Amino acid sequence: MRSIGAPEIILVCSVLVALLALLVPTIIYLAALQKALQRCAPESRTMPPGQVWLMLIPLFNLVWHFIVVLRIASSLRNEFLRRQLPLPDPEPGKNLGIAMCVLCATGLIPVVGMFTGPASLVCWILYWVKIAGYSRRIEFPA
Repeated sequence: MRSIGAPEIILVCSVLVALLALLVPTIIYLAALQKALQRCAPESRTMPPGQVWLMLIPLFNLVWHFIVVLRIASSLRNEFLRRQLPLPDPEPGKNLGIAMCVLCATGLIPVVGMFTGPASLVCWILYWVKIAGYSRRIEFPA
């Protein structure tokens, strides 16, 4: 039986560190989306907050992310209207979120992904910040 050498150990550790580096921001992002939905009254929500965690399912998340973006936009819209708050956008975060999802999905296409991958990362961060901002605006119940 062959013993495991230093190169293999380094490779395994590198892969684990890379996975952790990707997983931690994703979990924080999903927690922010869940929080935004939780701050909406149940009658304003178009999806249960816990369903954002389905984004952790590989490949399924490519389609589910579109659905999450659309439902968060609807939920936030409903909540702003319910509280009679000024609506900053008719569908809060929808356009940026859809752009992010499209860029993310096309990031899997060879060659095209070299261009859309970095753009999807930028849109992901901008969407995250935008939703967190809307969430802060509805933090306290009306």
